[in-house]
Amino acid sequence: MTAYTRISLEPIYERGVIPSPDMVVVADDTLLDDPAVKPLLGLPPDGVLLIASTHPAEEVSEHTGHAGPTVARDFLALAIEHVGSPAGVSTALAAAACAIIGLSRGAMVAALRKELPAVGLDTGDVEAGVRLAELVGGGFSRIDLPGRSLSRRAASPVVSVSYSPPEVGAPSVTAPANTPLRRTGNWRVQKPIIDLEKCTQCWICFVRCPEGAIELDAEENPHVDYDVCKGCLICVEECPTRAISKIRELRVWDPAEVAP
Repeated sequence: MTAYTRISLEPIYERGVIPSPDMVVVADDTLLDDPAVKPLLGLPPDGVLLIASTHPAEEVSEHTGHAGPTVARDFLALAIEHVGSPAGVSTALAAAACAIIGLSRGAMVAALRKELPAVGLDTGDVEAGVRLAELVGGGFSRIDLPGRSLSRRAASPVVSVSYSPPEVGAPSVTAPANTPLRRTGNWRVQKPIIDLEKCTQCWICFVRCPEGAIELDAEENPHVDYDVCKGCLICVEECPTRAISKIRELRVWDPAEVAP
């Protein structure tokens, strides 16, 4: 999922993609190495990178090759600790972004009290989100963004997407699956672990897995293909014997995995 936000003291009439942002916020550092995502594409050398990562900012800068200000923190751990859900990482990142660009804490809290109930959160969850945001927001200082002239913005390339006939542009339901090629296992934030000593071979996890990421071996024991497991944790919820648990997914970077 990708979202774009423009902030100005003047009326904003432009909508859509921002090809050259002042700041990029990345909610998962595994996206950095996904060739179909390329989250830093268009970020200028002096732009700000805000990222949820267990790696310190220095390692993120080295890994990505980004020379501008880089702010990294384990926002996911904070979200799980304070709101009990990985989804809280969005609130934590929003609070950090507000502090970095200089928006007031009052405006940030007012926005959260308006937006969080709109996505179905009850009062308790909203207040937990606000407390998380206030905790995170107080830990960051303003960073001067690059600030671009209108001429520099106008120089950004504009791509016009041409029409393709259905046989070219429409998806094919008969084409081979491409999930293994995308290695969607990188999307996980939590990882299911199967304890075969507790497993009764009921096959519920095998049947319920929406991605077909659980396979049965010759002895009919289930095993997770972590290359395609997205970490939805349906198997954890469905297992009747609690043979499947979950752990935090941590990514270790190979020193050779440095952006060109």
